[in-house]
Amino acid sequence: MQEEILGMLRAIRESQEVTNSKLEALTMDVRRLEGEVVQLKGDVALLKTEVAELKAEMGGMKAEIAELKAEMGEMKSEITKMKTEMTSFSQRFDRFEQRFDNMEADFKVLYQDYRFQKRDIQKLKDATGLL
Repeated sequence: MQEEILGMLRAIRESQEVTNSKLEALTMDVRRLEGEVVQLKGDVALLKTEVAELKAEMGGMKAEIAELKAEMGEMKSEITKMKTEMTSFSQRFDRFEQRFDNMEADFKVLYQDYRFQKRDIQKLKDATGLL
């Protein structure tokens, strides 16, 4: 019986050694996993910081976009005013051009009248000189 007990004790000891070996391997795996978790926590913290920076940048960009939209609205308003002014100027120029054309036509008529009168005066001079 003592031999049986000793055999059982050896079996228990061998089983204990296998269990201890497995426990050591598991402990090493847990420590490795703990290291990875610490690394992942650091990575997550870094990502959170980067996300916060990106959010801040996006906020700045949104403000810039709003400013640009406002400036575009002002530019559109100025362009509309300039178009209105150009239209008004163009209309005034067209009226001036029309008046100039009318004056040119009047001048041609006056010049033709002048030539007729000059001819008539010359005829009178010629006629009076003949008398």
